[in-house]
Amino acid sequence: MIKLVLFLAVLLGLAFGFSTLADTPGHILLQWGEIEFRVSLITGLVGLLVLTAALMILWTLLRLVFRLPSLVGLANRMRRQAKGQQAIARGLVAVGSGDRKLALRYAQDSQRLLGNEPLTLLLKAQSAQLSGDRKGAEEAFRAMLDKPETQTLGLRGLFMEAERANDTAAARLLAEEALRRAPDAGWASEALLGFKAGERDWRGAIGLIDQSISRRQIERHEGRGQRAVLLAAAAEDALERNPDEALTLALEALRSAPGLVPAAEIAARRLSAKGDFSKATRILETAWKENPHPDLAEAYLAVRQGDSALDKLKRARALHKLMPNARESRFAIARAAIDAREFQTAREALESLALDKPTVRACLLMAELEEIESGNQGLVRAWLARASRAPRDPVWVADGTVSDSWSPVSPVTGRIGAFEWREPPQAAETHLRARIEADRFELPVEQSAVIVEPEPPVAPVMPAEPVEAVEAIAAKPDALADFHPIIPDDPGPEPRPEKPKSGFRFFG
Repeated sequence: MIKLVLFLAVLLGLAFGFSTLADTPGHILLQWGEIEFRVSLITGLVGLLVLTAALMILWTLLRLVFRLPSLVGLANRMRRQAKGQQAIARGLVAVGSGDRKLALRYAQDSQRLLGNEPLTLLLKAQSAQLSGDRKGAEEAFRAMLDKPETQTLGLRGLFMEAERANDTAAARLLAEEALRRAPDAGWASEALLGFKAGERDWRGAIGLIDQSISRRQIERHEGRGQRAVLLAAAAEDALERNPDEALTLALEALRSAPGLVPAAEIAARRLSAKGDFSKATRILETAWKENPHPDLAEAYLAVRQGDSALDKLKRARALHKLMPNARESRFAIARAAIDAREFQTAREALESLALDKPTVRACLLMAELEEIESGNQGLVRAWLARASRAPRDPVWVADGTVSDSWSPVSPVTGRIGAFEWREPPQAAETHLRARIEADRFELPVEQSAVIVEPEPPVAPVMPAEPVEAVEAIAAKPDALADFHPIIPDDPGPEPRPEKPKSGFRFFG
């Protein structure tokens, strides 16, 4: 609305100005030599405007004529650029679909049309990688280093080619160069972190983690977790060389991850050696609440050197109170009770474990208990046989790799903090056998282990009227296939002696 009002105001002003000029007396005199031109004021002004417009049109036409070659060249360049962009798009689609020949053809077309543009070099490198032409891919990536906007991309491409060739030294140099040129390059920081962790350069890896956190390349909680893992690894390495340094590193790791098992164990054992039993106990109890682990239980029972077996059993019961539903709590009581020769307590703990899930460790402890308490070799062999078929206990697992000991780095992917304490993959046969064994224990029996005596064999029952039985079966021809008459004078087949069912059942 405002624009319309302004347009009308301007139009009204022009009309008023022309009417004023038309009514104003006067004339314009143009003299050329002896010739004079006299026109009115309005006519002179109109003529001047027409002459100005004509000159402008003439100048535009002259400029167009002089610029015609450059305009033709510009149109050709735009057409070539459009064709090149189309070739790049189709080439990337061919790379994505795995069409090697088509990708190479479009890469050549795009380079012929556009030259060494960033997208052209990228298409050339990807098509060379698809074709297995490592040399061509490296040439394309090296060409990217000449332009500032594609330097990081070229370094990453060369880094990937070096990794594919298992050239660790070249890959590390490229990652360091990329991190120097582009400190915010997350892939370079991650790659260099993996190299330092693989070389057990824990302090260098911790420095990279701190830089990544400060630049917000990783989340703070994730970075703190990785930093704690690296500190625990450094503490393990320094344990024999410098125990005090190992204690400092372990305590620093526990500030970020109180449930980290190796750090808690190292800190507790060093504090125990220094005589600070209360602090060592607090550290182990805090870690136990987050992650009940047999190493923590072992360290907890051995906090005070020289404790009797009964004192360790009391400490095991204290752990059980902290986590009463954890299997490791019952394992700790069973282990301490066996050492203290409190066999009834050990049997109660192990029976609950075997009824819940008879794992290898539970079966082996039952065999040990039977060996020490009763010396019944039959039961010992039975439990050892069950252990060979029982499901495995939790272990350290990372990326499909099973390990009995903790490691800060995954051996498969190099990921930091990948190991978790959990059950390993179990075979289907193991699950089936464990379920059968568990079902066998669910019989109502007394509260102790007893040996079941074999039942006496039952004598075969002789029919009272064999002739009548034959006549009755003859009336049903279908039953003859399973009929075996027993002659009274024949005592029948000798019964097969049954194997003694010696084993053990749970009562309760």
